[in-house]
Amino acid sequence: MRLTVIGTGYLGAVHAACMADIGHDVLGVDVDIDKITALAEGRPPFYEPGLDDVLTRALACGRLRFTTSLREAAAHGEVHFICVGTPQQPGSRAADLRHVDAVVDGLAPHLPAPCLVVGKSTVPVGTAARLAARLAGLAPAGARPEVAWNPEFLREGFAVQDTLHPDRIVVGATGPAAHDTLRRVYAPMVAAGVPYLGTDPNTAELVKVAANSFLATKISFINAMAEVCDAAGADVATLADALGHDTRIGRRFLNAGVGFGGGCLPKDIRAFTARAQELGAGAAVAFLDQVDEINKRQRTRTAALARRLAGGELTGRRVTVLGATFKPDSDDVRDSPALAVASALHREGADVRVHDPEGTANAQLAHPELRYSTDLLTACQGAELVLHLTEWSQYRELDPVKLARVVREPLLIDGRNALDHDEWRAAGWTVKALGRPAPQTPADTADPRDPLRATIASPAAGPAARTTARTGA
Repeated sequence: MRLTVIGTGYLGAVHAACMADIGHDVLGVDVDIDKITALAEGRPPFYEPGLDDVLTRALACGRLRFTTSLREAAAHGEVHFICVGTPQQPGSRAADLRHVDAVVDGLAPHLPAPCLVVGKSTVPVGTAARLAARLAGLAPAGARPEVAWNPEFLREGFAVQDTLHPDRIVVGATGPAAHDTLRRVYAPMVAAGVPYLGTDPNTAELVKVAANSFLATKISFINAMAEVCDAAGADVATLADALGHDTRIGRRFLNAGVGFGGGCLPKDIRAFTARAQELGAGAAVAFLDQVDEINKRQRTRTAALARRLAGGELTGRRVTVLGATFKPDSDDVRDSPALAVASALHREGADVRVHDPEGTANAQLAHPELRYSTDLLTACQGAELVLHLTEWSQYRELDPVKLARVVREPLLIDGRNALDHDEWRAAGWTVKALGRPAPQTPADTADPRDPLRATIASPAAGPAARTTARTGA
């Protein structure tokens, strides 16, 4: 089939390349000429494992090309996928739909014949109905475009896999013709047994934001439990393991740490609450405000833990942050917890150096006030405190003995609860993590109910006392 994919950011570039890879004739469209040029030359404008191979194949076979012209797109496509961003409105929690509206306004006047316009962007419920009316009013007589909604469920780092081998296909449409068309678009997936869930547009729009809200709630729940564990002297990792054995709960996404970020979960739950309030159902999702607050508090708590480990004063202290992206296997630094913590430590006077395998360039643009190193050992040279804040495999595979020879003081905060703490402690490191009690020694004099303070001397104790405290942890 002849498809267009309008918007070639993270979602659109992956979708366009994968649709061409399964046999469709695809035209990618974007207003950014640099992005279009890079994609046409086989250079993804962002890091996503496997995308370069799929893009190369799709271009080589001639089934994928790119343009900046919506007129050309209208003439080409039987199905037009809208894949533009829906960021948070400045000064509001609501979604900014200007890019989605611009696609409809720019495409509609050029539509020559009946076609299907399919939204994949994450939007407030009711958007499809509004766009259908807008499209009908702008399209030439006889074009009769139909609107459907087909939300994406991509995980950064697994986007190619999730597009080619999804766990479900959700389509919201008002009539059977749109469902028939999209079953043809996704024929290889449907033939492979992927569930096709046909529904109305409102339900399809809600599926995406409901899924993200549930995931965010699960993550914030275990982070709230980490806060309770810190107060009670309990271990959140063991707690999560015990909860995970309950098949009604499951263990996935129960890893306490610095919290979630990225371009989806934070802004999607805020937009969901804003839309629910507009619909008069704000009370039903009011709990998401707490989910959001717990998530943001984890960043503050991580920075506070760093301050305590530094003896209460960060000014002039050399700090290394491992990770800049919001998650591994991506170069996406949007709303990154790692960078939020790094920036907070910088504001308190710390000399912060950041390392990331793929996200350095984007991090430098977002936070030029920080220092960066592309070499991991150089980044850690002379560090008085190391924070592990993005769960890259490269960090999980670090040799703590080797790293201890590079740093000035072997102090580690595992902000993802992903490292082998016993192994690091055996190599001489003091290891701290939210919700995880450190081994106690007779020298510990702080309140045992507060393990964040248990092995950390007060700011007035001085360097000697801080060193004594660290050796006991």
